[in-house]
Amino acid sequence: MTLAVGATGCLQPSNGGAGAGAGLEGYVDNAQADGDGEVTVLGAFGGTEQEAFEASIKAFEDESGIDVKYTADQDFTTTIKTRVGSGDSPDIGLFPQPGGIAEFVEDGAVQPIDTFLDYDNLDRTLVPGFLDFARFDGRVYAAPMRMAVKSVVYYPKPEWEAAGYPKEFDTYQDLMEFSDQLIADGETPWCMGWESDQATGWVGTDWIEQMLLVTAGPDVYDDWVSHEIPFNDPQVVKAFDVFGEIAKADGMVLGGSQRILNTPFAEAAFPMFEAKPECWMERQGNFGIGFFPAEVQEDLDNRVGVFKFPRYEGGYDGDPTLVGGDYAAVFNGNDEDAAEFMRFLTSDAFGAEWAQAGGWLSPHTTFDVSNYPNETTRQIAAMAYEASATSYDASDLMPKTVGSGTFWTEMVKWIDGASTQATTDALEDSWPASGEESEQ
Repeated sequence: MTLAVGATGCLQPSNGGAGAGAGLEGYVDNAQADGDGEVTVLGAFGGTEQEAFEASIKAFEDESGIDVKYTADQDFTTTIKTRVGSGDSPDIGLFPQPGGIAEFVEDGAVQPIDTFLDYDNLDRTLVPGFLDFARFDGRVYAAPMRMAVKSVVYYPKPEWEAAGYPKEFDTYQDLMEFSDQLIADGETPWCMGWESDQATGWVGTDWIEQMLLVTAGPDVYDDWVSHEIPFNDPQVVKAFDVFGEIAKADGMVLGGSQRILNTPFAEAAFPMFEAKPECWMERQGNFGIGFFPAEVQEDLDNRVGVFKFPRYEGGYDGDPTLVGGDYAAVFNGNDEDAAEFMRFLTSDAFGAEWAQAGGWLSPHTTFDVSNYPNETTRQIAAMAYEASATSYDASDLMPKTVGSGTFWTEMVKWIDGASTQATTDALEDSWPASGEESEQ
């Protein structure tokens, strides 16, 4: 979540993929479809996403006779703990981060997926690595039902092409040489905004994750996530310093570091779409498209170009992609209806209607990509489907006190002038002692 702009020849619709309202064979056991089953599902997404989700499961409900009752809760993390603790677990929880499942594994509240899913069959169709992201003590306790791709760089397509700029970059060093040339020509290379209320700083964590992935590779990245190496390891320090070549260098980012902190992340790309772009590139996840101006979203293929964040010369010898996703975990493992719905929800047959509505990516390489509403989305999906390796968003896997706590706040201090060494030392000091996190 790899192809550059215009190179999507390998992403032809799969013969076995799911069209809208189709592909249920093998996922609905008609012998069990007695018309009175019910499955309760709790998740964090609502609004139009909930509508798209419900549209994507309607054919399953009609065919199976199982009534899926979805409840949206923006405070999902707190609510799921409360409900499980009080004995009122939903049948299925849809976790925005697989790391949130760990405490329920410790309590024995969630079921390993190999007890109700064909693990090997599922693993064959998924983007490699996605099941490992939900592996605890050797077993997998959740399966992905949505993917995010975070290694995307966006640019204003008509103006970019009119200027004759490259459509792809082989290395990070090539990208930086291009950025330097833009500055020499009186242009600003990068759009960036981190302001996100209490979550300000998370955009910076995604940048550090991207940089560590390309400079040191997936194995080092995994060791960092699991604290096998400290947060102030020289390889992590290097990732900060390489990112500083963009975030802290004069002329690289529109308005400089102070504007980074004061610009809402959802508005960071707006200057890119002015008649004369005020900045030329934004690195953001596929969900960033949903924040583009309406007129840009309506004409996405003509208004927006994309390329994958390139490899680092002298770093990892591969083409890794940073990803995220939502994971489905079963609390009531003996419920046949819940197991049957999970088989569908975690398969490549799920999501056609959601994909067509936009803003959703399947984690299955065998998903029928003709369901994606435009070529831009297909190119972004290819960044994962064709990747040599994928790594999950680190802050979503780290202990909460770090991943959505000190990592965010220390990034704010770093962009505001703190040194890399002081920042990484502070983050290392903030890592909870063994057993401490589970008690919080």
